[in-house]
Amino acid sequence: MIPARKTVLATLVALALTLSVATVRAEKDPDVGGAAMYPTKNIVQNAVNSPDHTTLVAAVKAAGLVDTLEGAGPFTVFAPVNSAFDKLPAGTVDTLLKPENKDQLVKVLTYHVVAGRVSSKQLVAMIKKGGGKAELKTVEGGTLTASVNGGKVILTDEKGGTSTVTIADVYQSNGVIHVVDSVLLPN
Repeated sequence: MIPARKTVLATLVALALTLSVATVRAEKDPDVGGAAMYPTKNIVQNAVNSPDHTTLVAAVKAAGLVDTLEGAGPFTVFAPVNSAFDKLPAGTVDTLLKPENKDQLVKVLTYHVVAGRVSSKQLVAMIKKGGGKAELKTVEGGTLTASVNGGKVILTDEKGGTSTVTIADVYQSNGVIHVVDSVLLPN
């Protein structure tokens, strides 16, 4: 009987170690643009390392939002990749980056931010609870509408434009980033 207990105990220990390793791997943030994202760093510290977010980082700097997004938060950021900005009409980004258009740039960027840390699991639960849609109040003051289509979270802005979450749950020390494929525009 004692050898059987040792075998059971050894099996349980091995299972516990396997689950521990799986948990650590599951908690590791996904790479974004080939760059590692670290949950111990804040939103700005991680974003500057993503080659897919150079336009967003430049816009955040031009808007004077670095200190805010390095703050305690927590924030949920729907972070458009460079190709999302490329979808905007020609000249839009250059125009928004001009100092005289800082207020409009701040409005567009803060429209991508929701107060609090909303994971994809929480967001999907909100969508289910809302009968297929969830309204998210942005820091800008507007509303994003979240839904699920084909297993992906889709955000719809106030103008009817849509953006798909392509990478979810990139945890930061002060929030979470969900990478999106289009820029969302407030009214």
